[in-house]
Amino acid sequence: MTTKTTGREVVSLDALAKQRRDALPSPTTYDLWGVEFTLPPVKALPFELQEKVGDLNDSVGVMKEVLGAEKVREMYKAGYTFGDLELIAEEWQRRSGLEPGESPASAVS
Repeated sequence: MTTKTTGREVVSLDALAKQRRDALPSPTTYDLWGVEFTLPPVKALPFELQEKVGDLNDSVGVMKEVLGAEKVREMYKAGYTFGDLELIAEEWQRRSGLEPGESPASAVS
């Protein structure tokens, strides 16, 4: 919808944004080494996460914000490795509809 306000045009993106949000995949629940956790699609992450974490490629920082510190401590206790984090990131991207290797930062920038 386009409206004219005091000589300037304003394009409303509300309907398009709602369509895109509605088309996102559902959150996915994963289980790895006895720890169950649910991640939303990457493109559903709140914009403020960039400011909180600083770098959306910081998997641990993103997971701490999304899952909470207690769940991350469970992952530490289960003995998660960097390889495990890489696997989680790859599956999260795939199930979020991102191209292989596409970073969360490029998905929201």
